Amino acid sequence: MTEALIDERALSKLQWRCRRGLLENDLFIERFFQRFSPSLTVRQADALAALMDLSDNDLLDVQLARKSLAQVDAQLDRTDVHEVLKMLREPL
Repeated sequence: MTEALIDERALSKLQWRCRRGLLENDLFIERFFQRFSPSLTVRQADALAALMDLSDNDLLDVQLARKSLAQVDAQLDRTDVHEVLKMLREPL
């Protein structure tokens, strides 16, 4: 069974939710949406939204692998969030 894709309205809300104060985070997130918007699933969107609850500094630290998810928030140390984090880290 394939996973449901996020609809356009939910995607737009998620993009708005993902705006950050640090330019470095915005660059990771912008690249993520450019690459994965057409194929983003509801599960992946939920995992990304969970990452957005982190502070800007913690988010940057996990994206750059300076800290693990378990170090910044043990509740985020789960498969779906790791999958999205890997997607965020993918180079162009």
